[in-house]
Amino acid sequence: MNEEVKLFMDEAKELMQNALTHLESELAKIRAGRANPKILNDVLVEYYGTPTPLAQVANISVPDPRTISVQPWEKQMIGPIEKAIRNANLGLNPDNNGEVVRINVPALTEERRKELVKQSRSVGETAKVSIRNARRDAIDEFKKMTKDGLPEDVAKDAEAEVQKMTDNYSKKVEDILTVKEKDIMTI
Repeated sequence: MNEEVKLFMDEAKELMQNALTHLESELAKIRAGRANPKILNDVLVEYYGTPTPLAQVANISVPDPRTISVQPWEKQMIGPIEKAIRNANLGLNPDNNGEVVRINVPALTEERRKELVKQSRSVGETAKVSIRNARRDAIDEFKKMTKDGLPEDVAKDAEAEVQKMTDNYSKKVEDILTVKEKDIMTI
């Protein structure tokens, strides 16, 4: 196969893999019924005047399925950590005992579970659109290369290969979403 064709196929594959990786990181932020420290990944704490990720100023653990424990490395950070978690709009209510910030993760209602499934589906659809865009861009490049002298049968084979990659990655997205839905709906 032509080296230039291979280059565009590799680029499309990389874009599709990035869409899958992004999907997994976004789904990790959507909480299921259990406490998951990843839901605090985007929380920024004011640390000496600089917004800093929570994981860089405290130890985050899950002592039991309904509790997240945040142990700051400096005692004076308890107030800012508690404030940052409240301001993150995660629907969590932190509580501190002077040394540790505890977050009780409430059980999800049936209605809230369905909303989270919809949200997961939406994130999954965005990933599928990214995958299809990578396919479209690669196929457009193959068509340009055909006009510039690439044999048509090589271009058609490359298009078929990119379509196969697209189908494969779309199936992976569906599989990931199915697992996440099951996780959300499990009480």
